[in-house]
Amino acid sequence: MLEICAIASGSNGNCYYVGNNTDAILIDAGLSGKQIINRMTETGLDPAKIKAVFITHEHGDHMRGARGISKKLQVPIYITAKTYNSAYKNMRPDYPKYFSPNEEIQVGEFTVYPVQKKHDAAEPCSFRIQYNNKNIGVFTDIGEPCENVKTHISKCDGLFLESNYDDKMLWEGVYPYFLKQRVASEVGHLSNDQAFELLEEHTNGNLQCVFLSHISKENNTPEKAMERMESLTSRFEVKVAPRYEASDIYKIQ
Repeated sequence: MLEICAIASGSNGNCYYVGNNTDAILIDAGLSGKQIINRMTETGLDPAKIKAVFITHEHGDHMRGARGISKKLQVPIYITAKTYNSAYKNMRPDYPKYFSPNEEIQVGEFTVYPVQKKHDAAEPCSFRIQYNNKNIGVFTDIGEPCENVKTHISKCDGLFLESNYDDKMLWEGVYPYFLKQRVASEVGHLSNDQAFELLEEHTNGNLQCVFLSHISKENNTPEKAMERMESLTSRFEVKVAPRYEASDIYKIQ
């Protein structure tokens, strides 16, 4: 059995938990180490089970707590060299473990597959985590879903998928035009419509649950994201990854 949980999700911080009975890993550390540990404890997750943290890219909402969580839990931070060198110095972990995109990584009984993607960062990766023939995907900060992303999503039993913005809210909203262009570009974020298309066309019959993740505070609402996915709820559960607290723990059987 696998347990998955969104510890934090959104532009103020991202952190996603994947664990079994004995071990766990985190994808991203966008909150402080203290906040991550507090949210885990409040949700009933044991921080002592964490064996590694994987960083998707160098933006602060994904990496600002990497240095702190590594020190507090004495765990390695897996990161590409390009991501490490592009990060602010105060966020860089003291003892990084470098990996190359598309390199298979073993952490205890977990096999972690980095997945290169399109985003405005030095070397952005999403991740698919495999344990006991079950696969969990963490796919956020994707401007445009490439074939690599589609292939790995099709293998997933549980999924954290970005549903960042509603098109109408973005283009009629308060962001300056250059920022609207950036969000909607091929190196920006996934819209509700793009997330729907990925889920409708590229998931398999084994998918049990999707957490809609990295939902914009300004350009989307949880209600709009959920409404867009309504026709898919007969195939798998759809949940929202909350911004200011950890989600419920979902068990992948």
